[in-house]
Amino acid sequence: MGRILTPKNKLARREGVDLSLKTFGTKAQASLLRRISIIPGKKSATRRMSKTSDYGKQLREKQKVKRIYGLSEKALKRYYEKAVKTHGNTYNFLINEMESRLDNVVFRLKMAPTRAAARQLVTHGHIKVNNQRINVPSLSLQKGAKIEFFNPKTAEIPYIKELLDEKNQQLPKWLKRAKNVGEVVDQVSTEDYAEPVNMAAVVEFYSKL
Repeated sequence: MGRILTPKNKLARREGVDLSLKTFGTKAQASLLRRISIIPGKKSATRRMSKTSDYGKQLREKQKVKRIYGLSEKALKRYYEKAVKTHGNTYNFLINEMESRLDNVVFRLKMAPTRAAARQLVTHGHIKVNNQRINVPSLSLQKGAKIEFFNPKTAEIPYIKELLDEKNQQLPKWLKRAKNVGEVVDQVSTEDYAEPVNMAAVVEFYSKL
């Protein structure tokens, strides 16, 4: 997708939640949380209080998904169309598609501070999957996939090393990491899905188009 140039804090404030688009120091994080309920623009407080239609609520949820995962409208709609053609729960399938993307997995493994940083690592050839160098952020990973840095020196980049050295990191149950090597050990658990988005509303939005 094209690069998103809108300030990341403004995107988070527009949706009213922290979308994990940016890394923060303690003071900056506190500042965002204080302003998170204020929509950017004039008379924002009034607009936040105005009643929103069901369509408007579904639209906002769809926009959250796009911004959280860095997807274009075309890409997200393609995921939806694939989901409705797949046997099973469309809502669960969409979550699995979003979460099993390579750039998201790198982020979830704490090998990058944000999904945007993870995507950059992938596109610049810093990541390999099952011993094969991969530069496609949207690659869908299956159970058993092993993820590591193509060049061990990548782990010495200061912001990455700081992440890797953090103690008591909480990874999703479907992932594990030993030192600098991550692995997909199970299917994505929708019960543990923690993003601030109502994926069912996204399905409803596209079903009406």
